[in-house]
Amino acid sequence: MLISAILSNKGGQIISVTGDTIILDVTKVLRQHRIGAVLVKEPDGAIDGVLSERDIIRGLATDGPAILERPAKTLMTREIITCRPSDEVSAALAIMTKNRVRHLPVMDSGTLVGMISIGDLVNARIQESLMEAESLREYIATG
Repeated sequence: MLISAILSNKGGQIISVTGDTIILDVTKVLRQHRIGAVLVKEPDGAIDGVLSERDIIRGLATDGPAILERPAKTLMTREIITCRPSDEVSAALAIMTKNRVRHLPVMDSGTLVGMISIGDLVNARIQESLMEAESLREYIATG
């Protein structure tokens, strides 16, 4: 299964904040949308980084609750690791595993087209396995 198929099913909504958004407000955005990461963008729309729940927890563990009043740009991950719509789910999982990330922006020829999470990929793999099992059952039954 390709990443483009996941985006087709999931939709292309991309949740983002600016680098000046206070971390406490970022946590509210994460909760409201039931997501684990947001893109941090410049006012012109350029991607500046990714801010995840893990980044926030690391900040809390290091600096305590004071980080909740700091801007997103102080905690975000600046090295943006991406995948493409034409990538296989297995390739995206390998990227996530290698880089120890759970969210990947999806870029198509330099344009942001979506964001996927490890949950999206695992769900896709489960659905793929269920469809394959059903096909095998039908084949055996009609054999």
